[in-house]
Amino acid sequence: MAPFFMRFMPLLLLLLPTAIREYYYPPVATNRRPNDATAIDEVRHPIVLVPGASCSVLEARLTDTYRPSTPRCGAMKGKGWFGLWQNRSEVAEHDYVPCFVEQMSLVYDPDANECRNLPGVETRVPNFGSTVFQRNPEHTDWCLAVLKKELERLGYHDGDTLFGAAYDLRHAPPIPGQSSRVYDRYFWQLMTLVEDASRRQQQQQQGRRKKKVILFGHSMGGMVALEFVRATPPAWREEYIKHLVLVAPLPASSGFTESVKYFVSGSEMLHVPATTAMSLRPMWRTFESVIAAFPSPAVFGDDKPLVVTGRRNYTARDMADLLADVGAAGAVEPFRRLELPKARRYFEPPMVPVTCVNGVGNGDGEGTINLISMLAFDEDMRREPGQRKQYKSIKLHGAQHSNILTQERWLKRVIQEILEANRI
Repeated sequence: MAPFFMRFMPLLLLLLPTAIREYYYPPVATNRRPNDATAIDEVRHPIVLVPGASCSVLEARLTDTYRPSTPRCGAMKGKGWFGLWQNRSEVAEHDYVPCFVEQMSLVYDPDANECRNLPGVETRVPNFGSTVFQRNPEHTDWCLAVLKKELERLGYHDGDTLFGAAYDLRHAPPIPGQSSRVYDRYFWQLMTLVEDASRRQQQQQQGRRKKKVILFGHSMGGMVALEFVRATPPAWREEYIKHLVLVAPLPASSGFTESVKYFVSGSEMLHVPATTAMSLRPMWRTFESVIAAFPSPAVFGDDKPLVVTGRRNYTARDMADLLADVGAAGAVEPFRRLELPKARRYFEPPMVPVTCVNGVGNGDGEGTINLISMLAFDEDMRREPGQRKQYKSIKLHGAQHSNILTQERWLKRVIQEILEANRI
């Protein structure tokens, strides 16, 4: 017989504050496989997957107005669409890395208060709606590959009940009151995809009520999925969104410190052979998605140094000074106009059922997202009573940002939440 106090442990846990209690609930037992596809046939809702930042293919087309920095960079001018961020081996083999950096970069348009391509560079994300995402040859299980395989084992099929919504990783979803031509188009595409996926199920069921859609977002895809739902009319959400499942989402309203590292030192998150983080740094410094994730003073405060140098320490309140001091003075104006409004700690709950899954116990968070950012997101989601009743936060001790959807232990827990969202 279990010790006396162990029988009352569940009740004792319920007395803890919610944010702390979630650390102590162990993952649901994973010694059995998720229910077979036949068990969810009658309740299977379409799923739209929004992947992480490094998973979206990007194609480019160079027009006559493009002025390349070197003749080599103009070799594709007038030759139609080509894989800019797709065939990475050719980028290195043909010594195209400087051109890749140039054509991937954004420029800030102060009149429109938006970041855009270089003049003469047009870009697009191909195959919208498909779950065939970018593949990193060094990490073939990334980009939702393992999750997709498990969903297919449960009976989901690409283009029928399973869809993908890749996006341009360089841009960040606008906060309320800001405009974005890139995301205006993307959100319209995603609304259309959700509606079509829902109606497709209604037709297959011969006139039964159409099924709502489960929207699944990982990492930056989680931020994109959340902002998409918040940008839609409430009546539309009620009609089409079944559940929002966010796994290790980037916290748009609070930011995280890793984004500062990307800006200061570059990043190798995008796999490009024969490059270093520093060689790609000029490109990263133009991305809205990097600056958009800078730590918010409302969460990180203005007294704790986030960047320590021999000359000066920088808090979340000093990020504009940091940009200038590292030689990126051109980024100061877009930062002030695009991202400083986050200091007011805006947040509007999506008012749909939401499950958020994060890893914890890996230093300050899960290896990428800071714990303080996760807890701030939980607090925001619970502030509105109507959203609090529809919000579930799960903290998986030991799961990391990079493996939460690849290691079987954590993946099974995520699948269980998808199955539960199907049945509720």
